[in-house]
Amino acid sequence: MYIGNIMLLILNLPLVGIWARMLKIPHRLLIPLIMAFSVVGVFTVNNNLGEVWIMLVFGIIGYFMKKFGFPPAPVVLALVLTPLMENSLQQSLQMSHQDFSIFFTRPISLILLIVAMISLFSPLARFIWAKAKSF
Repeated sequence: MYIGNIMLLILNLPLVGIWARMLKIPHRLLIPLIMAFSVVGVFTVNNNLGEVWIMLVFGIIGYFMKKFGFPPAPVVLALVLTPLMENSLQQSLQMSHQDFSIFFTRPISLILLIVAMISLFSPLARFIWAKAKSF
């Protein structure tokens, strides 16, 4: 890390003017360049055109999420944690011989499920409570 920081310092100090001038590039030129580099980067990883389409679909979803005010952090958190949760679910079901009742008969698991349900339905309950209170 020290060597990397020293290299960045050596490279960035003389080039700071170029980086500052890059901010003056108009968006109508910058956006197609970013798109082209993204498509080339995604395609060169596995030489798969399907992954480029997936990237474009998620880009459109991200655009609409930003347009309608959805925060990106929960989506990123879900994308990171989902594989871990799937593995844990599969291990739990293998240990219980594919019996889902293990999640309701164990106290810790039951408490976590109840807390998850409360946190999932509390905004709806608050909304209904506020609507009922306004009448």
